[in-house]
Amino acid sequence: MTNILLPTDFSDNAWNAIVYTLKLYANETCTIYLLNATQLKASRISSFSNKLLTTMRDNAKNDLLKLKAQLEETNANGNHEFEILLSLGNLDDAIEGAIDKYAIDLVAMGTKGATGAKGILFGSNTTKMFKKVKKCPVLAIPDNYEFVVPKQIAFPTDFNRYCDAKELHFLKRLADLYNATIRVIHINKEDKLTDRQEKNLTTLRQYLKNHVHSFHWIPTYASKSKEINDCIEELEIDILAMVYYSHSFIESITHEPVIKKIGFHLKIPFMVIPE
Repeated sequence: MTNILLPTDFSDNAWNAIVYTLKLYANETCTIYLLNATQLKASRISSFSNKLLTTMRDNAKNDLLKLKAQLEETNANGNHEFEILLSLGNLDDAIEGAIDKYAIDLVAMGTKGATGAKGILFGSNTTKMFKKVKKCPVLAIPDNYEFVVPKQIAFPTDFNRYCDAKELHFLKRLADLYNATIRVIHINKEDKLTDRQEKNLTTLRQYLKNHVHSFHWIPTYASKSKEINDCIEELEIDILAMVYYSHSFIESITHEPVIKKIGFHLKIPFMVIPE
């Protein structure tokens, strides 16, 4: 049984992420938790009557029930069960609480919220989840991305840090869905690997020995974002997976001004694995 949390603000972007995730896990037995969190600012709460707050909660619940019914009708997958979760707190706390309470294996969401600001790679909620969720991966699906069976998964690494079994467990589970090939990408900035890098490379080979995988050494010739994007196109990558850790590439691209500056316009789903 796989437990998946799908936060939704009922936007088209959120709907697209839900549809993609259901197709990705079509062959898995899953409980799907549909979560809506609507937080009111403290300054506004005092001006709301209890009756109005109740009305807002009831409206959100009705929207969740409609979404659940729509998915049950259109998905028609006997492997999937749907549950609704409603919170009037902030989204961060609601997601972390649900992960603990329902033993969530994956959080999947759109890259942007209802505003869908152009030129921004990840919306503020998605960025927060990359940073805050520590117990399971977060899968971000680009706006209007249509499902294709993932046969190639890219896993960039500089081999400078040790990838432990827990982190790679998430990567291997993703690959197992469709027997995908894991493409380990190393952007080669040095003439030779250090002893630590060699050791981490050997460990990574060992962890991946039962999965189809390959290693790709890419000479550095541009910004890291361009090099990764070029690899995605050249290797026909379907999902990009990376580990989030301090001072990592992911950390740098979650700052919006940096995103605009480096132009990291990702066109495929992006799985962020917690350290």
